[in-house]
Amino acid sequence: MGLGKASVYLERPRDPSHGDVACNIAMTVSREIGKSSREIAEEIAARLELDTAGIESVEVAGPGFLNFKLSSGTVASVLDQIVTKDRTFGRSTIGEGARVMVEFVSANPTGPLHVGHGRQAALGDAIASLLEWTGWDVHREFYYNDAGTQIDKLAESVRARYLDQTGHDAEIPEGGYHGEYVSKLAEALVKEFGDRFVEDESERAIDHIRKFSVRSLRKEQDRDLSDFGVRFDEYYLESSLYQNGRVSSTLEALRETGLVYEREGATWLETTKFGDQKDRVMVRKNGLPTYFLPDVAYHMHKWARGFQRVINVQGSDHHGTVERVRGGLQALGLPAGYPEYVLHQMVRVVREGKEVKFSKRAGENTTLRELYRDVGVDVTRYFFQMRKPDAQMMFDLGAALDHSDKNPVYKIQYAHARMSSIFAKAQIVPEKIEAGSADLSTLTEDHERQLINQLGSFPDVLERAAENSAPHIVCDYLEQTAGAANAWYHAGNPSRNPDLAVLVDDLTLRSARLILARALQVVLRNGLTVLGIAAPTRMSQAIKDDSA
Repeated sequence: MGLGKASVYLERPRDPSHGDVACNIAMTVSREIGKSSREIAEEIAARLELDTAGIESVEVAGPGFLNFKLSSGTVASVLDQIVTKDRTFGRSTIGEGARVMVEFVSANPTGPLHVGHGRQAALGDAIASLLEWTGWDVHREFYYNDAGTQIDKLAESVRARYLDQTGHDAEIPEGGYHGEYVSKLAEALVKEFGDRFVEDESERAIDHIRKFSVRSLRKEQDRDLSDFGVRFDEYYLESSLYQNGRVSSTLEALRETGLVYEREGATWLETTKFGDQKDRVMVRKNGLPTYFLPDVAYHMHKWARGFQRVINVQGSDHHGTVERVRGGLQALGLPAGYPEYVLHQMVRVVREGKEVKFSKRAGENTTLRELYRDVGVDVTRYFFQMRKPDAQMMFDLGAALDHSDKNPVYKIQYAHARMSSIFAKAQIVPEKIEAGSADLSTLTEDHERQLINQLGSFPDVLERAAENSAPHIVCDYLEQTAGAANAWYHAGNPSRNPDLAVLVDDLTLRSARLILARALQVVLRNGLTVLGIAAPTRMSQAIKDDSA
């Protein structure tokens, strides 16, 4: 808020011992009033009607900060809000319903999805979810190349294995695909068509093999993504850009800018005019476009469809495409910085520090399906999301397979399940716990205040994570919340039984703690939902509690 030219703010102190809220008003008005900030702060503190304001105490700190400790009832009042809003607690309208596209995975159908695609799927889905929770109208899109050089190499590789399996010598072409899945595709081709394509080397036969292979691999990718809990609103085919004339019309539009020139038989665009390191080839001297041109055409069509905000979630190997694509779009009049990019590092699966390969099915890569079948979908998604996208991803199998509280996703899920067990023991349906049904001012313990403040910050955490396209912020928050929950129901409880910490003999205090337990359950569930992870009411297998 403003006071003249002064900037006044309220913030939560990092050190809980400094109170619940800190304010700098005394320092911002000191010069205008002509008094020291410390003197002004002391005068404000002396005049405050603490009880009326719901404040337990106020302390003047340093040069004139006002540190307020709120009354227990004021601090705990957020619990009634959480219980009332339930599944909508944490949602906001910051996006105001504006449209945004999140494009992610976008794997070419030349093989099974590998763990790098898996990290991108988990990140992209969580980013889309965060945007939805903060009021954006989100469109999830998967773009893939269903034609071109790599798809041709796939068809030739499958044909080579097909010939092998029908008793004819053949070698996979240079740059082709060697994974076990290629042999499986050839087996399926033999099963369905016999030796029909042995002698037929026509383009029609190759095209049939190409379409058969793409269709089969796309079906497998869809199955894996569905099992992984990821959905898309649209699958966009690169071939449609050519069929609808968008590539050629984009080339003509770029020519009209005066930034296109010919050199060494190729067609170039002056992307250096827009900050790119060098100009880029759009059309090779053989007349075929580079990836750059259809990329620009595709993003122009994103804009034409009304997506004035686009977030591309891609691997770090796409780093070189960022400035060139943006340069091409700026040449056509789109704003700088369009689209936004979230580039993630690749994934190495390790056990005891050594890289692990599950099988040779995908050649050099471990498949996503192999990983989530081994450690579970929830653990896989969480591990992919819990680090910054640009951080190296060492997927530790030992940690992922640990079924104790040392595994962060189990720690969070277990805290949620514990609340459910408390309600079951008390024979209470948690959804029927009502706001205003308890005297929350009885929640006076330090661990309770810390947990309540933690729960109340959930909406701010989601807004910050959405603004930065950073699901790891939510992971950090949920781990901290589960930790605060452990500290609460273990404090002064030698038995370490959460039931005894909540279901106390004092019925007034019991009612208040049940509200707190319900609010904790709501926040943990909503946070896990944002990440696309289950919030179980009971754990399917015993988990050792190592939080002591």
